Amino acid sequence: MPALRALMTLAIGELLKPYLAADGVAASFEIMGLDSQLIADGSYFVVERDGAVAGCGGWSRRATLFGGDHSAGRDAALLDPAVDAARVRAMYTHPDHTRLGVGRMILAACEAAARAEGFSRCELAATMAGEPLYRACGYQQIERFEARTSGGVAVPLVRMGKGLG
Repeated sequence: MPALRALMTLAIGELLKPYLAADGVAASFEIMGLDSQLIADGSYFVVERDGAVAGCGGWSRRATLFGGDHSAGRDAALLDPAVDAARVRAMYTHPDHTRLGVGRMILAACEAAARAEGFSRCELAATMAGEPLYRACGYQQIERFEARTSGGVAVPLVRMGKGLG
């Protein structure tokens, strides 16, 4: 988990810079990060490249849409695959490994695992940096919204969804 946290710190700190002002990048650390529930549930994937962690991400059968262990508003209630969408969560790529297919690989693994458990749809909350990847992989915008930090800083996110048919 320390290697995953280090990767997430780099990804948040570097990959959001072209999209958010410095206060938005700093605020993102409050609403993003490692969700150990995904690891405990066995639904988290890690991609290594040349012996280094290149990316990570997972999917969830739980109601929480985004956020790490420390984030407010988490909901561990189990989703019903017959009516609910699985959640793609905590996707991060190391800045040195972007544009190499790491995110697509993790996303495909998440979708396959969710489909195997009976889910017919996935939803996620995309950062501005992640939105282009998800659009390229067939996700459609459901709504744009802002997550507000305890200090009142608004971090823009996009709720997106995709059918797994």
